[in-house]
Amino acid sequence: MTLDRQFQHYFAALERAGNEDRCFLCRRTPAEVKAFFGFHEDGTPIDAEKYGIEDVVLDPRVDIMSYRGSRPVCSVCQLNLDSILLSSDEGPALLRKVLWELEHEREKLWSNEA
Repeated sequence: MTLDRQFQHYFAALERAGNEDRCFLCRRTPAEVKAFFGFHEDGTPIDAEKYGIEDVVLDPRVDIMSYRGSRPVCSVCQLNLDSILLSSDEGPALLRKVLWELEHEREKLWSNEA
């Protein structure tokens, strides 16, 4: 994809997300996603010397945020969703149940009672 088209995707997604460059689901910024995977914002590894990985660099072409959907979504959330869906045959139903509980049973889930 050309650089121009990448920027178009990026700015269109930011507009849909209220001009916030954050994951729609977890609210992580791109820098926080890179840190989650062990990289600085420039793509160099955190604590490289400690782990002996000085030559490892996050390829700048690797997408850590998707700007192509209705809202930006980070690769951490994509991996989490994949693991839920692949964990068992009940993954999709379990995810629907959790979302339903979050929407309809908020008081039960976040009760102050012990």
